[in-house]
Formats: sequence, C-alpha cells, structure tokens
Amino acid sequence: MDRIRGEFIDIVEWTDDGRDTIVWRFPRHGNEIKMGARLVVRESQVAVFVNEGRLADVYQPGTYTLTTQNMPVLSTLKGWKHGFESPFKAEVYFVTTRQFTDFKWGTQNPVILRDADFGMVRVRAFGTFAAKVVEAAALLRELVGTDPQFRTEEVGEHLRQLIVSKLGSALGSSGVPLLDLAARQDGIGQQLAEALTLELSSTGIAIPRFYIENISVPPEIEAAIDTRSRMTITGNLDDYAKLQAADALPIAAANPGTGGDAVGLGVGMALGGRIVQSTSGAAAPGAPVTQAAPAQPAPAPAPADVPPPLPTASRWFLAVDGRQQGPYDESALAGQVAAGSLTRTTLVWRSGQSAWQPADQVPELAPLLADVPPPLPPQG
Repeated sequence: MDRIRGEFIDIVEWTDDGRDTIVWRFPRHGNEIKMGARLVVRESQVAVFVNEGRLADVYQPGTYTLTTQNMPVLSTLKGWKHGFESPFKAEVYFVTTRQFTDFKWGTQNPVILRDADFGMVRVRAFGTFAAKVVEAAALLRELVGTDPQFRTEEVGEHLRQLIVSKLGSALGSSGVPLLDLAARQDGIGQQLAEALTLELSSTGIAIPRFYIENISVPPEIEAAIDTRSRMTITGNLDDYAKLQAADALPIAAANPGTGGDAVGLGVGMALGGRIVQSTSGAAAPGAPVTQAAPAQPAPAPAPADVPPPLPTASRWFLAVDGRQQGPYDESALAGQVAAGSLTRTTLVWRSGQSAWQPADQVPELAPLLADVPPPLPPQG
C-alpha cells in the first residue's frame, strides 16, 4: 500500500502530533520522491535531504516544487540534467527548530565548593532548561544518524550529565559567596547557558535558557546561617534586654507565679549589660554609648556582733527495698530509725559522697545508730 500510495501522493510535509519529537523521517516506499512533488516546510521546521547516506540539501520554511532546478546539491551528486523526469531516490528528514522547554535537571550528588565564610560546603541544585536545534545537518551527523524518529528523551540524559559536569566549575569560578547565591542565580544560569551552548556546538544544539530554581545546603550550614542571623538581630544586647523585659510584663500580670521569673531574667540581663559598660568603660558593638555613673563609696563593714548565717542542713537519701527515698534531714532520719527503715546496713547517700554507703560506715550517722542493734548472727 505504501508503494501504491507513493504513486499518487506528491506532497511531502510533516505536522507534529506530539511535543517531544525533534527529528522525523518522511516515510516513502523505496525512498522514491517524484519529480515535481511539493515540499511544505512549516515555521519552526527545516527539511534535510539525505541521498545514499550523504547530506544533499537543507530547506528552510516555505513551499517548494522539487525539481532539479531548486535542488542543486542533489542534482550535482546524481549528475542529472535539467528536465530529467525521474523520481528522487532520497530520504527526507524534518527537524524541529523550536525550543523544547520541558527539560529538568538536578544534582544527584552534592557539589563541593570553597566558601570564604563557611569553608568547604556541599550544595545541591535543581532547575529547568530549554534546548533548541540551531544546525540540523550537524544534529543528523552527530546524534540522529538513521533514526526515523528522534525524541527528546534520547538526548535529555546526555544534556543533564553535561550540566552537572559544568555546574561545579560555574559556581566555583563565579566568586559569589554562599549567602549571595540566591541573588545571583540568574547570572549564573546565563553563564551556564553560554558554556553549554559552546560545548554542544558540534552537535547543532544550543541552550538558550537555563534556570536555577533552588540551591540548597546541608542542615548544619542552615543552622549556622540561622545562628548568624540571630546574632545580627540581637547585636545590641541592651536594647534586646529592654525588649525582653517589656514583653515579660503582660506575662507577669497574667501569671504571677511565673511572670516574676521572666521579668527578673530581663532585668538581670539589662543590669548585667550596664555593669559591663561601667566596669570596662566601653559599650558593646552596636549598643548606645552611655555616661558611666559616678563611683559610689565602699559600704561600711558589718558590725562585729552580727552572727554568721546558719549552716545548711544535710539532706540524706535512703535505699529501701531497692527504691530511693528522701531527701531527709537529720531530724527526719531519727524517725526513720524508729520506724525501722534506717538500719546499720541501709545504703545512704548525700551530696559530697562518691557512692552509696552502708549507714554504719558514715561517721555522721553514728549517733543515730548507737541504740540500733547489729544484724542477728546466722542461726545454726
């Protein structure tokens, strides 16, 4: 049927039904195209004639009547004379020259960069790019060959690998600090588009658009950036302390039990900042310069008849039946002795001891255990 249909069909054209075909070969039985056939090349297309494996002619958008007069290269190859009424024995490839904008790229493995602020940094990036055929003959020679239908998926992986190989050098040579990469993504994308177009010039493909949608860093770098931001925001510690104290006032009014702690914390930080200023004579960076208060006379010594503060009572813990009980002061321990919970073999501990000890080995408890009998000897 293809052979019979070829005797009557004299229009050579292609309408793209999909959005992913780059090259399409016109099907004709025996590759015979009649003399006088009409070739229709639409916008965003070029037609390439290939005769016996050699590229013969390239036609730009327009309508052509195929004769030896408008096929000078093919006529030279075949040695035809003007008016020779023989069918053309040639293959016709239609090549799409529009932009293919649905290519996506991403770094499967992180790219290592050297940054002035953070040192060695691992970054990942992803985005999209557009590809376009700018030289159909080079594309057929280098990539398509005799493929009757060349799609974007056949060249997409090659382009993505090339992008990843160029991304590290583009980011490293840009000299842009890590914190400024987001603001310079457009410029880096344009630089990559030019580098990729130069690299692909031998295949007839250009990269007119290259977009970087996101550049991400490891979580530890994000945490460092957040810490630096908080330090910048709270650079004036005096104002920060005042703000904390002002924010704590409504909390103190609503929660008398906890508000005092918040107010105390804010006031304490403010007083600490004032003390540092008064003792050092210089304000912290970013803090307003305040006049140091005049030196106050030293307080008079306390009278000799004032007694010293009372000693702090020891707090004891007991191990009873494998469970910790306490804390008890010495008066409470006497009650534990009377109840039988504290014996000579009971393990006890207080602050300052390195480990639990039996009660009869602690000198401080000897008075309490004086009337407590020792354990009974083993019965025969």
